[in-house]
Amino acid sequence: MPADDRSRHLAAVAARAAADIKAREVIALDVSEQLVLTDVFVVTSGSTERQVRSIVDAVEEAMRAEGVKAARKEGVAEGRWVLLDFTDIIVHVQHEEDRVFYALERLWKDCPVIELPEEARGESGESDDTDSRAGLDEGL
Repeated sequence: MPADDRSRHLAAVAARAAADIKAREVIALDVSEQLVLTDVFVVTSGSTERQVRSIVDAVEEAMRAEGVKAARKEGVAEGRWVLLDFTDIIVHVQHEEDRVFYALERLWKDCPVIELPEEARGESGESDDTDSRAGLDEGL
């Protein structure tokens, strides 16, 4: 069963909040068919540890406005890979180097990409409108 409307809405809220802080390559993956713990992974990255933490703060604030609080949060102190577990969605905010190294998009490549509004996709880092998953895969 694909991710429900509420999960998709929360993913878009988290993605917009990240994009507002100049997050890079924001994508949402429907992992509901593969995992029983959550419906959607939102994956994004920042260029510095400070930016990663700022993205995390913005996402948490936006989710609080939706009445949702993180059930679990890991990695904030290091600022390299922060996992925010909002139960229906999990947000991964990674430092750009860690994102390329761990390649979550490749690991979950069989999961459908959820179309996000253009303003929620973040900065692409590329000069054209190439699909963000393809752009990251090419670097691996």
